Amino acid sequence: MDINQYMGMFLEESREHLQALNSCLLDLENDPGNLNVLDEIFRSAHTIKGMSATMGFTTIAELTHEMENVLDLLRKGTLQANDDITDILFKCVDTLEQLVENVSSNSDTPIEIKPLISKLTAIAKGEPCSVSEQHSVQVAVTPETESISVQAVNLDETELNVVKAARKQGIECYEVHINLRAGCLLKSARAYMVMSALEELGEVIKSVPTVEELEKENFDNSFQVSVLTSINAENIETAVLNISEVEKVDVIPVIIPENTEKSAPIPEAQADNPTVSKRDKKVSGDKPEKPAANEQHNDKKLKSGQSVRVDIDKLDSLLNLVGELVINKTRLEQIGLTHKLTDLVETIEQMDRVTTDLQSVVMKVRMVPVGQVFNRFPRMVRDLSRELNKEINLIIQGEETELDRTVIDEIGDPLVHLLRNSIDHGVEHPAERQAKGKNPVGEVRLIARHEGNNVIIMVEDDGKGINADVIKQKAVERGMITQAEADKLEAAEAVRLVFLPGFSTAETVTDVSGRGVGMDAVKTKIESLGGMVDVETKINMGSKFKIRLPLTLAIIQALLVKVCEEIYAIPLGSIDSTINITPQDIKTIQNQEVILLRGQIIPIVRLANVLNVANTCQHSQEELFVVIVHIGEERAGIIVDTLIGQQEIVIKSMGKLLAGIKVIAGATILGNGQVALILDVGALKQ
Repeated sequence: MDINQYMGMFLEESREHLQALNSCLLDLENDPGNLNVLDEIFRSAHTIKGMSATMGFTTIAELTHEMENVLDLLRKGTLQANDDITDILFKCVDTLEQLVENVSSNSDTPIEIKPLISKLTAIAKGEPCSVSEQHSVQVAVTPETESISVQAVNLDETELNVVKAARKQGIECYEVHINLRAGCLLKSARAYMVMSALEELGEVIKSVPTVEELEKENFDNSFQVSVLTSINAENIETAVLNISEVEKVDVIPVIIPENTEKSAPIPEAQADNPTVSKRDKKVSGDKPEKPAANEQHNDKKLKSGQSVRVDIDKLDSLLNLVGELVINKTRLEQIGLTHKLTDLVETIEQMDRVTTDLQSVVMKVRMVPVGQVFNRFPRMVRDLSRELNKEINLIIQGEETELDRTVIDEIGDPLVHLLRNSIDHGVEHPAERQAKGKNPVGEVRLIARHEGNNVIIMVEDDGKGINADVIKQKAVERGMITQAEADKLEAAEAVRLVFLPGFSTAETVTDVSGRGVGMDAVKTKIESLGGMVDVETKINMGSKFKIRLPLTLAIIQALLVKVCEEIYAIPLGSIDSTINITPQDIKTIQNQEVILLRGQIIPIVRLANVLNVANTCQHSQEELFVVIVHIGEERAGIIVDTLIGQQEIVIKSMGKLLAGIKVIAGATILGNGQVALILDVGALKQ
């Protein structure tokens, strides 16, 4: 078996279970007696242990095994969860995350787990009843191991027919009885390795307990496997004994009596051993219906949750192909209209419906709930609030809101910066909050919601707010603006100075903040995703950072406009309306051209001037077309020569050579093969 082919699955599932452990441990910290949470923690730890043991990562398996010992005592009520225990379990999860990332990056950096194991062992030994329970279990199991080691496996009629058919071809059937060492840490992993070894030698037709029970470790230290093979008994025994922690192996040829009915074959070894027959009756009598119940559960699980893990690169490739299909569909539409081909137009209409449905399905496949990102923040907030000696209540809303996977992968770091900023700079210490008449427990909200073709993500706090005068003073001190410029700034504009590169209000540099890279990094990253970030604040009431992101970065609706002979695309999500004006409607205020629209003064931008388009075209000045767009909470008007119409466009990147041009967000290919540039509305007003 090639372990490497399962590496991606191991890493992804391990990260999911570690996230689940973090989340459940936070719940356990708030409700130490919650047995459901304890069961969930135990299941996640057990799954990680089994996967890592199978993959050969013994350090991860060893640590999770020791965690299981403590978790089992908590489940039984022998131990009660307290701050010390949850802190150590959190440290174990952190160490497991480091170990998994080491596996991911093929790092050889050693990570010491002995101190954690010592602490876990000490916790487990803290209650004397746990030791006595272990001894009682060992005493109960030990006398039975000999009898189990020679137990026969009952074969049903179908399996007997398979054995008979194999024997005609010279292939024998053996019962392999395996005893693992007492205290074996990873029984399910050893059972898996035994099964794999036997499958390489022949065909496994049955196991007792069932494979499902072996995976769940629902057996003591022994199990039996029936295998069809042409290999002799000695070689089978040698192959199995080579597996670590296998203490004893018995290989017994299966003898089928001549008058075989539905009863099971009885090996010679069993006929001389009456103890075995009693044990056989006990096993078949004690658990007759359990495997059937498991099978029903598994069938139910498969039917209710059928899903497939797909590599994101494959989804990107699929989306690119759909994008090419959209471009060619537009091209065909134009050909049909130009040449007035009725049959072609009807066919294209049908193709249009199919393409739209296909595009919708592909986009939905790429959509991921933002909860995948939000779920990692409660643990971060908990650790940070402890570090800063603050009490923080994190409230998450709208985690089911979906975003394109490409955007999801990128927004994690900006949100980390915003949350750390709110907790460090925004929320006051409990004593200071009480002095202001506030609840000593600060509140930070992380909210997501849909708004048109965008997703809004907000980070709010009920802290001290941002003082615009302090911001202006710091900006002047750092030489970012002059005092004269600072005096002209309104409060809302001054607060936005926090997004300038290198800006920080922290007096000292700490592990949390003070280097002046957080807010600048947030703005840069969000804008690179085609989004915008803004801030609102009130003194002693708190602050709100608002991120606006596009649902997807691939296929969008846009308004095509013309400036002289050049065609440009403006994303429809940024457009409020289109209006016609005359040159007389344009007024000038402080060297800025503006128009009055429904009582609101709106600055206007002449697109030809901004883009340096040579205005060689002769067009009437009696009427001007203006596209009203919104930039955050503000609005602006863009003057263009002609409005072409709305069209679905596929966004293509400009490549490294043209990267960094602020006014241009990308390019698209039109139906006639012409390239049109997509405008970055946010950069036009700057």
